[in-house]
Amino acid sequence: MEESWANSASGRALGIDLHLDTGTSGGGPSGGVRRGLTDALREAVRGRRLAPGARLPASRTLAADLGLARNTVADAYADLVAEGWLTARQGSGTRVAERPGRAPTPARPTNRVPFGGYRYDLQPGRPDLASFPRAEWLKAARRALTAAPNEALGYGDPRGRPELRGALADYLARARGVQASPERIVVCAGFVQGMILLGEVLHRRGVRDVAVESYGLDLHWDYLTRPGLRTRPLPFDELGADVGELRDEGVALLTPAHQFPLGVALHARRRAAAVDWARRTGGLILEDDYDGEFRYDRQPVGALQGLDPDRVVYLGTASKSLAPGLRLGWMVLPAPLVDEVVAAKGHTDWSCGVLDQLTLAEFLESGAYDRHVRAARLRYRRRRDQLVAALAERAPDVRASGIAAGLHAVLRLPPGTERSVVQAAAWQRLGVNGLAAFRHPDATAQAPDALVVGYGTPPDHAWPGALDTLCRVLP
Repeated sequence: MEESWANSASGRALGIDLHLDTGTSGGGPSGGVRRGLTDALREAVRGRRLAPGARLPASRTLAADLGLARNTVADAYADLVAEGWLTARQGSGTRVAERPGRAPTPARPTNRVPFGGYRYDLQPGRPDLASFPRAEWLKAARRALTAAPNEALGYGDPRGRPELRGALADYLARARGVQASPERIVVCAGFVQGMILLGEVLHRRGVRDVAVESYGLDLHWDYLTRPGLRTRPLPFDELGADVGELRDEGVALLTPAHQFPLGVALHARRRAAAVDWARRTGGLILEDDYDGEFRYDRQPVGALQGLDPDRVVYLGTASKSLAPGLRLGWMVLPAPLVDEVVAAKGHTDWSCGVLDQLTLAEFLESGAYDRHVRAARLRYRRRRDQLVAALAERAPDVRASGIAAGLHAVLRLPPGTERSVVQAAAWQRLGVNGLAAFRHPDATAQAPDALVVGYGTPPDHAWPGALDTLCRVLP
């Protein structure tokens, strides 16, 4: 059978591309072509490659695309109208008919099932996506695209667009106390890609052990161990990670501004001690600036990197402040690491999305980012205050800690109740995590019973219901 495929210009104008196998199948030449076209169209409708209601190209245009006589196409359309596969109305053209007995084409969902299938999602680490500044982001995108040079749409520098690196250098110096030059910034696809790249580079440099906090995300530990590194947990108390236990690991991963999940800021003496360890041993600190923008009851804690830019790698991301779907993060690297990290990134992923980089640069430089963060800070603080007030009224034996900053709280539970509370929450389709889920498997101290509750994720209209459900499952 001879195959003939058509990309219809008319179809493109209407949002449709037609790909039809119109091979002849016997009979006279004219009858065979008409039969082949009719069968191909019928099969496209039957197989739902042409959805009910889809408009077909005009017979003249499709005939020109397929190299057929117009009457052949018109006759094929007429046959399928007679069979009920198509409809033809004056002024509306020829369309695919709704087939009896077939389910209608499902509408595009507007309210998706929350992540994990929960009715209310209070898992930590996610912002309120409904509050993403769509209108301001769109304005910034238009301005950025209009001003972008043509070369910006090429492959570019694996470090990222210079516009974004320059904007980040200014913002991080002003807002986080980071000592950064654009040449030492590498834009990456979120925090995770930064960890993957650093793990590869550090392993090649001969590092074998990384000190980490006793509580954190196993995902981050896993990305360090993939290239062959080992993680060793540091003891943890109310002052943060006990950096006095650092030995000859070579690298330490810390969250000094707001530890995840316990919410403690690393004490000033321990911050200084960590930098002293790095200087004395030639070690390196990986600083995860987790929730650095969101603080409520305290002065902002500056980045540890500001104490020694040559011994600290600063890692930040737009995932909490804007949205994780942007996949935009950044590393501020000591000068000797830049070329090695850029080479590793160039081998696997030459560049992140250029248009989003340019938009974020414009968003930062216009002040829209600062305005959005301030508004989000107020909104999340209100939620935190409502959470604390609800606990005081409905679960007075449950104490919230780690709430001076960030998007989550740790709710201390009576001993032996964590597992049952998590299970009760699951029965209510409430997504929460127990503290034990974030404990390093080699940590020696026993984790207290607690819930880690993220109050950032639910949209405003769902927050009261989420808070009520949480209080009902607490002991």
